[in-house]
Amino acid sequence: MRPAYCRDAALNVIEPVSSLEAKVHFLLQPASYPEPTLGVEAVETHMSWVFLTDRFAYKLKKPAKTSFLDFSTVELRRHFCEEEVRLNRRLAPAVYVNTVAITRPDGEFTLGGDGPAIDWLVKMHRLPRDRMLDQAIRNRSYTHDDIERLAVRLSTFYRNAPAVPLNAFDYRQRLELAVAANLDELRKAGSVLALEQVAFVHSAQLAFIHRNSPLLDRRVGEGRIIEAHGDLRPEHVGLDGDPQVIDCLEFNAEFRTLDPVDELAFFAIECETLDAPEIGMLVFARYRTQTGDDPAPQLVDFHKSYRAALRSKLSIWHLGEPRVRDPARWPAQARRYLDLARTYADRL
Repeated sequence: MRPAYCRDAALNVIEPVSSLEAKVHFLLQPASYPEPTLGVEAVETHMSWVFLTDRFAYKLKKPAKTSFLDFSTVELRRHFCEEEVRLNRRLAPAVYVNTVAITRPDGEFTLGGDGPAIDWLVKMHRLPRDRMLDQAIRNRSYTHDDIERLAVRLSTFYRNAPAVPLNAFDYRQRLELAVAANLDELRKAGSVLALEQVAFVHSAQLAFIHRNSPLLDRRVGEGRIIEAHGDLRPEHVGLDGDPQVIDCLEFNAEFRTLDPVDELAFFAIECETLDAPEIGMLVFARYRTQTGDDPAPQLVDFHKSYRAALRSKLSIWHLGEPRVRDPARWPAQARRYLDLARTYADRL
């Protein structure tokens, strides 16, 4: 008999359910960990399970494969766990500890141990939840100095990052394809979104690309396209002590190959949706002074419009999951991001 497989919309989990469930069960037990802990909290995300002990977080990647990632084998999961540690140490050196093997030397799961690895984990120090930027924004507990320290860390990272060799035409084509992909998906949203607004936003974005090819080519020619973080959101920023920026996009190099203006535009709209637009403005101001890069306002508006449309698309995608968590949330969020995309498209 063929084993049952867990399949989930765009994310195909291709390991037998019983095997994945057994690992999750093992990692839920406090006795499974080398350091003492009073309890273990599990958080399931789209692509992983995260297990929180008193002091550490252990991330288990789901054995999955999609059009944009491949965690389907133990060796691939090991590779991307190692990449996650390597890449995240650039902006969160105090957080990422190492990779840890799950072995089964005597028929029982063990962290570390002898014998071949049957899976891999990323081990991280836990960060105080109330000092993550999204929570600090909600609580209005962040300070100007917090944001200034974050801005300096990001600007230093962007200034020192080597340029990624890239053809200017290929870069523009990639932007066009990304805009078209958002348009195709948002057109399928039906009554959830106003389709005339979808059409206007993406028409304005494509027109900007066509009209400003010299500007975009110049960004490439100046070496502005780098291997960035790829998912710079307030919930990935820890403010305690030296700012730590976690959870970079490790599984697809193309997705994190960006203009810093694109990345900071994404960060700015995420802060804006939390009613803290001043944070994006402060970070951009520090970026300009520290890097000497003064991007045209329309370029910033283009990237903000594109990123807001992308977030609208990702919100819609949640409605297609087999188990939709908080179903009332996603249509409203998709409309809010589309409204933001329209605001910035009006400036192009």
